[in-house]
Amino acid sequence: MTEVTEASSQAPESSEAWRATGERIDTLIAASAAGGVVARERSEELVRLVTDFYGAGLERLLDLVHEHGRLDDEILAALADDDLVASVLLVHGLHPYSVATRVENALESVRPYLGSHGGDVELLGITDEGAVRLRLLGSCDGCPSSSATLELAVQGAVEAAAPEITTIEVEAAEGAAAEAAGPLVPVDALFSRLHDAEPGNGGGDAGATWELVPALLALESGGVERFTAGGLPVVACRIGTDLFAFRDRCARCERPMEGATLARRLGGGSGDGVLRCSACRAHYDVRRAGACLDAEADGAHLDPLPLLADGASVSVAVPATPVAAT
Repeated sequence: MTEVTEASSQAPESSEAWRATGERIDTLIAASAAGGVVARERSEELVRLVTDFYGAGLERLLDLVHEHGRLDDEILAALADDDLVASVLLVHGLHPYSVATRVENALESVRPYLGSHGGDVELLGITDEGAVRLRLLGSCDGCPSSSATLELAVQGAVEAAAPEITTIEVEAAEGAAAEAAGPLVPVDALFSRLHDAEPGNGGGDAGATWELVPALLALESGGVERFTAGGLPVVACRIGTDLFAFRDRCARCERPMEGATLARRLGGGSGDGVLRCSACRAHYDVRRAGACLDAEADGAHLDPLPLLADGASVSVAVPATPVAAT
């Protein structure tokens, strides 16, 4: 599964530190409720006042940089690409890119992953109320879990890019039954935006959770890694800069993919990848969502799982219930 965001210049230690700070602020505000309603209201007011104070300073700082002709496209791109800076600017409504631009960029970042599943996504519009309307296109070559898989990947990318949106509404492609997904992204408290996009806290979908998998950061091209995420056995591999993850179970022999190897398909290009089960020697096309390549496969298919990466961390989406065999 393709990484859906570009690598950030943010160091892992720094990224973890500011996310932890955001979580600590929320925890302290919640703890203040033990002193009663008034105590909590005063804590929230204190946070608002401090936030407004520093927000005014940041806005003035940007104005001064602009007045001196230094706020060019290169600087704006650098601000937007830094996770910490972008998150702080979002809190104060100062992000250099509009919601529409950020959503479009998020969708563009997941298109390689969607394409590997035979799918795509179209932005239908963004309402004045902050609702993003999307349409999923294509399918996963008959894999029954494809719609949920694609929708989860798109949702995670959009949430991370534009946490201030109110809802994400996803409908089926024309000719298929339109399915409104309903409110998927609730707007949370002010400082929760510093870590709303942090995988592992539910991702806004009751059907799956995002689990951090730090081991995948160091996985080299051609490498295969097996691990457990949220109680689910997972097998992952990397082709070049692209990461892919599947449920750790061979679709033919139904055994774990212990000893699985990744190789190029015979006669294939440099970007091809075939994952082979060491137990039954079944071959799976990694870029085609784990479709089995063997003549006797009869539609056998690995179960793909969405991945999110920001250069500082990698997370995999774990279904709340076991993935049905395809």
